[in-house]
Amino acid sequence: MQDQLSRTFSALADPTRRAMLARLSSGEANVSDLAQPFLGEMSLPAVTKHLQVLEKAGLITKTRNAQWRSCKLNGDGLKDAANWMEQYRVYWEESFDRLDAYLKTVTAKKPPQGDENV
Repeated sequence: MQDQLSRTFSALADPTRRAMLARLSSGEANVSDLAQPFLGEMSLPAVTKHLQVLEKAGLITKTRNAQWRSCKLNGDGLKDAANWMEQYRVYWEESFDRLDAYLKTVTAKKPPQGDENV
């Protein structure tokens, strides 16, 4: 059984699902509108499966009003992934800062160009 963070990253691994999330970032959309850009490449049932993955990962919520099925982005679904990545962003920034400081000491000790024979 996958944990929530694994479901989130698994859902985000697919470019079709990322495109659907990008579309939903500008507002709620019905399933037909979300499916439209992909219907040349895949069937409506395939699009529906992608939406189910996003919903199980907690990245979108689907509502039903009569025959209309609407989807909207669930920002809370990304919080765990963002928090998990944040610790690594801090690590890399600190590593780059240390590298920058080291390179400044190395270049400060280097003699100026053309003065090697003095």
